[in-house]
Amino acid sequence: MNAIQGINNMRLSLKGISLVSLALALAACGNISRDVAKDGRSSGELVWPATNDTTPMHKGGTFPNLANLRQVRAGLDKRQLSDLIGYPHFSEGVWGVREWNYVFNFRKPGSDEVTVCQYKVLFDDDKLARSFYWKPESCAALLAEPAPVESAAAVPAPTRSIVLSADALFAFDKSSLTPAGRRSLDELATELRDQGNKWRAVRIVGYTDRLGSEAYNQKLSQRRADAVMNYLVAQGVPAGRIRAEGHGALDPVKDCPDGPHTQLIACLAPNRRVEVKIDSGN
Repeated sequence: MNAIQGINNMRLSLKGISLVSLALALAACGNISRDVAKDGRSSGELVWPATNDTTPMHKGGTFPNLANLRQVRAGLDKRQLSDLIGYPHFSEGVWGVREWNYVFNFRKPGSDEVTVCQYKVLFDDDKLARSFYWKPESCAALLAEPAPVESAAAVPAPTRSIVLSADALFAFDKSSLTPAGRRSLDELATELRDQGNKWRAVRIVGYTDRLGSEAYNQKLSQRRADAVMNYLVAQGVPAGRIRAEGHGALDPVKDCPDGPHTQLIACLAPNRRVEVKIDSGN
């Protein structure tokens, strides 16, 4: 009985060691780059780990899903980023750190030749991805979409853009469509529903003004884009051909100097918008 008890105690000890090891792997071991900015857009010095220092499960790097890698953008949280490209390949940690590093392999089409690239993501204080780096920098070109094979007479598919004022669709700082906002979308919904054979895809992009934090504006712009998309789908627009994106305060169409709050809100109104981009290619 003592021998059996000893074996069971040893198993419990090993299990405890494994759990501790996992906890350490997920905990913050510190950034390797120096002086990462609070907004995550730069660092005093980018430091790259040696490619042979990956964790054992990532030895030799991975072959990423290119479609997922192309979806990586600023504003993603760590869970969303890991869903697309996995957790970091080194032991810098997961939850507490503001830097993730990867080793990605890319195979040249029609060849056994493999290009090895390092990829770095810097996060802001809210742990949202903000900036992205490649080593060597030429690796960024590997994400380019392959050029379609077209005949000499092929004509690029036209894209029509409709700009809707967010102030006409939503109450200030809100993401629920007002009755007037729903009425303003009815004509567009009818067109898209009744002429579904004349367009291929619709992309709805929400924007905010620069007031408020980046994280808040990103979420607000996404909720507003989702609200427009959901309303159009509810009116019969095919859900499989429509998607929504939030771009926060990016790409402002008007610059306004600081001033009295009410005047500044009015001046920044053109930046609070929802753009509907209709791709009418076949």
